[in-house]
Amino acid sequence: MSYTTEYQRAIESPEAFWKEKAQALPWSRFPETILSKDDNDIYRWFADGEMNTCYMALDYHVENGRGDQPALIYDSPVTGTKATYTYRKLHEEVAKFASVLAGKGVEKGDRVVIYMPMIPQAVIAMLASARLGAVHSVVFGGFAPHELAVRIEDASPKVLVTASCGIEVTKVLPYKPLVDEAISLSAHKPDSVIVYQRPEQLAELSADDTDWDSAMATATPAPCTVVQATDPLYILYTSGTTGKPKGVVRDNGGHAVALKYSMQAIYNMAPGEVFWAASDVGWVVGHSYIVYGPLLHGCTTVVYEGKPVKTPDAGAFWRMTEEYKIKALFAAPTAFRAIRKEDPDAKLVEKYDISSLKTIFMAGERLDPPTYLWTVDKTGKPVIDHWWQTETGWAICANPAGLEDLPVKPGSSTVPVPGFNVQVLDHTGKPLPAGEQGAIAIKLPMPPGCLPTIWGDCERFKHAYLEAYPDYYTSGDGGFKDDDGYVFIMGRTDDVINVAGHRLSTGEMEEIVAAHQAVAECSVIGVHDSLKGQVPVGLVLLKDGVDIDEDTLQQELVAMIRKEIGPLACFHRAVVVPRLPKTRSGKILRKLLRQIAANHEVAVPSTIDDPASVPEIQEIMQKQGLVKS
Repeated sequence: MSYTTEYQRAIESPEAFWKEKAQALPWSRFPETILSKDDNDIYRWFADGEMNTCYMALDYHVENGRGDQPALIYDSPVTGTKATYTYRKLHEEVAKFASVLAGKGVEKGDRVVIYMPMIPQAVIAMLASARLGAVHSVVFGGFAPHELAVRIEDASPKVLVTASCGIEVTKVLPYKPLVDEAISLSAHKPDSVIVYQRPEQLAELSADDTDWDSAMATATPAPCTVVQATDPLYILYTSGTTGKPKGVVRDNGGHAVALKYSMQAIYNMAPGEVFWAASDVGWVVGHSYIVYGPLLHGCTTVVYEGKPVKTPDAGAFWRMTEEYKIKALFAAPTAFRAIRKEDPDAKLVEKYDISSLKTIFMAGERLDPPTYLWTVDKTGKPVIDHWWQTETGWAICANPAGLEDLPVKPGSSTVPVPGFNVQVLDHTGKPLPAGEQGAIAIKLPMPPGCLPTIWGDCERFKHAYLEAYPDYYTSGDGGFKDDDGYVFIMGRTDDVINVAGHRLSTGEMEEIVAAHQAVAECSVIGVHDSLKGQVPVGLVLLKDGVDIDEDTLQQELVAMIRKEIGPLACFHRAVVVPRLPKTRSGKILRKLLRQIAANHEVAVPSTIDDPASVPEIQEIMQKQGLVKS
């Protein structure tokens, strides 16, 4: 079936289309109601269906002859450890840990926060929560205590699961002190903390803590709990524009249907083949394509602990491909830019047999044409750029390798995936013709797998995504379509920046910078970085009479951001400026500053109090090397 035929079926007859796709999964009760609206007037998929995601991902495969097939490969160059879990072994570990959670009082609907490094136990904890019908919320292990505390307070978990330490290249990072501090900062206190002890550094446990291995030694397997398709599977926090992270909710039924479909339609994977998403389970890519997508489809997934371009060398992608016969590799463009920097002639590619690799997928940030062309040239493999968001859970636009290989246009994420009716709108909500830039939006209903709400705040969900353009989901990205319907994403329309594939709020960073006693006003903007795509830079106005060395100020601000958000923010620059462009009402023109940073032509609006401040700031940014002259 061609892409065009499949896409038209999904748009014109969505209920028949997704009912057909749902039949590929083993339901406890197959849904009769395919599409409906809930009490909040939000579209929901498969409302009367009953199922369990963990059963679909593990038990079903064991029952149908895949018990001895590798389900999960663990490769950790930072510890020199490798392990393979068959579907049967992974099922046993998950069922036992589900029993451990149940022993701590976890029931259907309860929340479990998971703060762990890239180890199999993180995946086991996620699947065990799903087995009980509980709602997991994985927090990236690089986040500082404050960020973890905010998520604990919002999700109000019954149990928190962690490890004694994580490992960043060669540095051992103790997790338990971070967890203890986060719990002390949070108004909500979990009933229990379960700790997986790693030999690299053991944690000191209190009387209220539980040792993972000790609890597992006496656990008996727990059965699956049947849930409604619309019951939440997980909460994943993404940066919001107000500084408070948004808890994206993913339901069970639509999520399973969408990811199962995507493994074939987008990634061209078959059961039994090896898929590697080189991400972290703390991000949406890890949720969708390290854990759930591959396992729902009966594939083998890879959990890699380390940074592929640093541990042990820039040839890690190719070494892994040869060793595990990986068919599809998925990573952010940042990773390939780093590899290109370390190995520009791709000599390490020649060192390994990568014949098993059929396709390289990139997402998480814009794939610049030079990185695309270098990767294609040096590997000889097709490279597919695709665009999606934490909110959607799977690709909005892609070159659908499992349906049809479409011509590639560097700079474009190709075409909308079946189910996503992507439009480019002007400020009034009117669709724009080909070639004209506007806001990227998706006509409702969204396909299965997309968020139905924000945890505990449906009104915020409506305000953030549904109010700007009636009957559309607003993506927050801008771009255009060409005459062939290819979509080009040009960047964010809000203040969330993309740092190495991680969406981070500049608004949150501004709150931290503004708390410094020397700072009167500030703006944090994203500037182009050849490796990470974007990095934040603070533009700072000092209070009158303050005498502080600029290098000292920068060091203190960097330390504040690192403490509150974590090193992943990559905040390393703060520039003192004499003024910031503002509206007459006193609002800083952040969009204008972003345009300067992007080195666009900037027209000075008449509403700026001091028009001279724009070229002045532009000159300062040029001298600082933040924009080109």
